[in-house]
Amino acid sequence: MDLVAPVVVEPLRRRRCSECRQGPLERMIVEYGRPVCLDCADLGHLVFLRRGDTALTRRAREHSALWAVVVRHNRRRTRYERQGLLVEEAALALAETACLADAEARARRRARDAERRAVRDAAITETLRAEILRLFPAMPPERAAEIAAHASAKGSGRVGRTAAGRALDRGAVTAAVRASIRHVDTPYDSLLMRGVPRHQARTRVSPVIETVLRSWRVPPAVHGNAPGATGTAGAEGTPGRTDR
Repeated sequence: MDLVAPVVVEPLRRRRCSECRQGPLERMIVEYGRPVCLDCADLGHLVFLRRGDTALTRRAREHSALWAVVVRHNRRRTRYERQGLLVEEAALALAETACLADAEARARRRARDAERRAVRDAAITETLRAEILRLFPAMPPERAAEIAAHASAKGSGRVGRTAAGRALDRGAVTAAVRASIRHVDTPYDSLLMRGVPRHQARTRVSPVIETVLRSWRVPPAVHGNAPGATGTAGAEGTPGRTDR
């Protein structure tokens, strides 16, 4: 049978218990739309465990016969976010003892996991770099490495971390290159700083982006000695590096 833990709210404004009239409440539950303090809700004997230590949280929850989830409303994100748990004090003590006993082993495991992730992330970046150079053989190798590293940064949500990017979808890889050109080789950022709307700014720098893309698609033997992005970004329509 699935367990349904009580949900405890940290109110954003001063509230009083609808039963005992005590307040202001640091934490409460809501019953039938009314605030109820933890003592009246029979949760007053529990202690708060702030989120952050996954092992401690899991063990405290497993040892606690009664526990509750603590949330707070984030107005900016318009959602409730988890703050931690309320657990029995004895359960928390057992969990802390268990975590101290195997802290060294868990630290070694975290280190091994971090090393494996680093190797995997490096492989993702290198694969993306190779594909960028395959699609754009005239691109300077250091620029391809820069784009690949930026697009595949862990936790960034950029192209290199999407399913399409990791599958080396041509459109996704080209999108990463296009974004780099937009910010590095065109006045796009300067246009935004001058208040030009984003869609208008993209339209104005689009010819520059296409020029650079075409120059990078030409194999080096055909392209000669012409660099991938030439000139200085002055007038729009002339590819070149701008101050970012």
